Amino acid sequence: MSTQPLTRQTFDTVVSTHAIVLVDFWASWCGWCTRFAPIYAESAALHREIVHATVDTEAEPALTAAAQIASLPTLLAFREGLLVYSDPGFRTAAQLEDVVQQVRWLDMDEVRRELGVRNPAQAPAHPAPVPARAGLAAGPGDYGWPGLRSR
Repeated sequence: MSTQPLTRQTFDTVVSTHAIVLVDFWASWCGWCTRFAPIYAESAALHREIVHATVDTEAEPALTAAAQIASLPTLLAFREGLLVYSDPGFRTAAQLEDVVQQVRWLDMDEVRRELGVRNPAQAPAHPAPVPARAGLAAGPGDYGWPGLRSR
Protein backbone atom coordinates (compact mmCIF):
# COMPACT_ATOMS: atom_id res chain seq x y z
CA MET A 1 0.00 0.00 0.00
CA SER A 2 1.29 3.45 -0.82
CA THR A 3 1.11 6.45 1.44
CA GLN A 4 -2.21 8.25 1.71
CA PRO A 5 -2.38 12.06 1.69
CA LEU A 6 -4.66 13.53 4.36
CA THR A 7 -6.55 16.79 4.43
CA ARG A 8 -8.42 18.53 7.20
CA GLN A 9 -11.61 16.95 5.81
CA THR A 10 -10.28 13.35 5.79
CA PHE A 11 -8.01 13.31 8.85
CA ASP A 12 -10.54 12.40 11.56
CA THR A 13 -12.24 9.74 9.44
CA VAL A 14 -8.99 7.97 8.56
CA VAL A 15 -7.66 8.08 12.13
CA SER A 16 -10.91 6.82 13.67
CA THR A 17 -11.64 4.02 11.18
CA HIS A 18 -8.28 2.22 11.10
CA ALA A 19 -6.52 0.23 13.82
CA ILE A 20 -3.10 1.89 13.34
CA VAL A 21 -2.40 5.10 11.46
CA LEU A 22 0.99 6.75 11.09
CA VAL A 23 0.97 10.37 9.92
CA ASP A 24 4.04 12.08 8.48
CA PHE A 25 3.84 15.89 8.50
CA TRP A 26 6.21 17.20 5.82
CA ALA A 27 6.99 20.10 3.46
CA SER A 28 8.62 20.16 0.04
CA TRP A 29 11.29 22.66 1.19
CA CYS A 30 12.36 20.40 4.09
CA GLY A 31 15.48 18.40 3.20
CA TRP A 32 15.01 15.89 6.02
CA CYS A 33 11.41 15.38 4.88
CA THR A 34 12.50 14.49 1.34
CA ARG A 35 15.09 12.06 2.76
CA PHE A 36 12.48 10.45 5.01
CA ALA A 37 9.83 10.07 2.26
CA PRO A 38 11.32 6.93 0.59
CA ILE A 39 11.90 5.30 3.99
CA TYR A 40 8.27 6.00 4.89
CA ALA A 41 7.06 4.64 1.54
CA GLU A 42 9.11 1.48 2.09
CA SER A 43 7.46 1.01 5.48
CA ALA A 44 4.04 1.46 3.87
CA ALA A 45 4.84 -1.30 1.38
CA LEU A 46 6.12 -3.59 4.14
CA HIS A 47 3.24 -2.96 6.59
CA ARG A 48 0.14 -2.96 4.40
CA GLU A 49 -2.16 -3.36 7.43
CA ILE A 50 -1.03 0.02 8.78
CA VAL A 51 -2.19 3.25 7.16
CA HIS A 52 0.84 5.40 6.32
CA ALA A 53 -0.64 8.85 5.82
CA THR A 54 1.03 12.14 4.93
CA VAL A 55 0.12 15.76 5.53
CA ASP A 56 1.62 18.44 3.30
CA THR A 57 2.03 21.25 5.83
CA GLU A 58 2.09 23.91 3.09
CA ALA A 59 -1.25 22.74 1.66
CA GLU A 60 -2.83 22.07 5.07
CA PRO A 61 -1.82 24.89 7.44
CA ALA A 62 -4.99 24.58 9.58
CA LEU A 63 -4.45 20.84 10.11
CA THR A 64 -0.77 21.47 10.86
CA ALA A 65 -1.70 24.09 13.45
CA ALA A 66 -4.39 21.88 15.00
CA ALA A 67 -1.83 19.08 15.39
CA GLN A 68 0.60 21.59 16.98
CA ILE A 69 3.38 20.73 14.56
CA ALA A 70 6.45 22.89 15.21
CA SER A 71 9.25 20.94 13.45
CA LEU A 72 9.50 18.89 10.28
CA PRO A 73 9.29 16.08 9.66
CA THR A 74 7.01 15.08 12.53
CA LEU A 75 5.59 11.60 12.90
CA LEU A 76 2.34 10.94 14.75
CA ALA A 77 0.98 7.47 15.48
CA PHE A 78 -2.63 6.69 16.30
CA ARG A 79 -3.90 3.37 17.60
CA GLU A 80 -7.62 2.76 17.85
CA GLY A 81 -8.16 6.48 17.29
CA LEU A 82 -5.89 7.57 20.15
CA LEU A 83 -2.68 9.52 19.71
CA VAL A 84 0.03 7.23 21.11
CA TYR A 85 3.20 8.72 19.62
CA SER A 86 4.37 12.15 18.49
CA ASP A 87 7.97 13.00 17.72
CA PRO A 88 9.70 15.39 15.32
CA GLY A 89 12.84 14.51 13.42
CA PHE A 90 14.29 12.29 10.75
CA ARG A 91 14.22 8.52 11.31
CA THR A 92 16.23 5.78 9.70
CA ALA A 93 14.42 2.69 8.44
CA ALA A 94 15.40 0.82 11.62
CA GLN A 95 14.13 3.65 13.85
CA LEU A 96 10.82 3.80 11.96
CA GLU A 97 10.47 0.03 12.23
CA ASP A 98 11.04 0.32 15.97
CA VAL A 99 8.20 2.87 16.22
CA VAL A 100 5.92 0.59 14.18
CA GLN A 101 6.64 -2.37 16.47
CA GLN A 102 6.18 -0.32 19.66
CA VAL A 103 2.81 0.97 18.44
CA ARG A 104 1.76 -2.49 17.29
CA TRP A 105 2.52 -4.07 20.69
CA LEU A 106 1.11 -1.34 22.93
CA ASP A 107 -1.12 -2.47 25.78
CA MET A 108 -4.14 -0.38 24.83
CA ASP A 109 -5.95 -1.12 28.10
CA GLU A 110 -3.02 0.51 29.92
CA VAL A 111 -3.02 3.43 27.46
CA ARG A 112 -6.73 4.02 28.06
CA ARG A 113 -6.23 3.88 31.84
CA GLU A 114 -3.42 6.45 31.62
CA LEU A 115 -5.46 8.75 29.38
CA GLY A 116 -8.45 8.42 31.68
CA VAL A 117 -6.36 9.65 34.59
CA ARG A 118 -4.88 12.57 32.66
CA ASN A 119 -7.94 13.58 30.66
CA PRO A 120 -10.97 14.66 32.73
CA ALA A 121 -13.27 14.10 29.74
CA GLN A 122 -12.38 10.40 29.82
CA ALA A 123 -12.34 10.08 33.61
CA PRO A 124 -14.69 7.57 35.24
CA ALA A 125 -18.26 8.81 35.74
CA HIS A 126 -18.07 8.09 39.47
CA PRO A 127 -14.69 9.19 40.80
CA ALA A 128 -13.46 7.87 44.13
CA PRO A 129 -14.84 9.87 47.07
CA VAL A 130 -12.51 12.46 48.55
CA PRO A 131 -12.13 12.22 52.33
CA ALA A 132 -13.62 15.12 54.27
CA ARG A 133 -10.36 15.72 56.15
CA ALA A 134 -6.87 14.36 56.35
CA GLY A 135 -5.98 11.82 59.01
CA LEU A 136 -5.10 8.21 59.66
CA ALA A 137 -6.40 5.68 57.23
CA ALA A 138 -8.79 3.05 58.52
CA GLY A 139 -7.13 -0.23 59.43
CA PRO A 140 -5.63 -2.16 62.30
CA GLY A 141 -4.00 -0.06 64.99
CA ASP A 142 -0.67 -1.83 64.73
CA TYR A 143 -0.27 -1.20 61.01
CA GLY A 144 2.77 0.82 59.91
CA TRP A 145 6.35 1.29 60.96
CA PRO A 146 7.44 -0.59 64.10
CA GLY A 147 6.81 1.53 67.16
CA LEU A 148 4.33 3.77 65.34
CA ARG A 149 0.84 3.11 66.61
CA SER A 150 -2.39 4.93 66.05
CA ARG A 151 -4.56 5.80 69.04
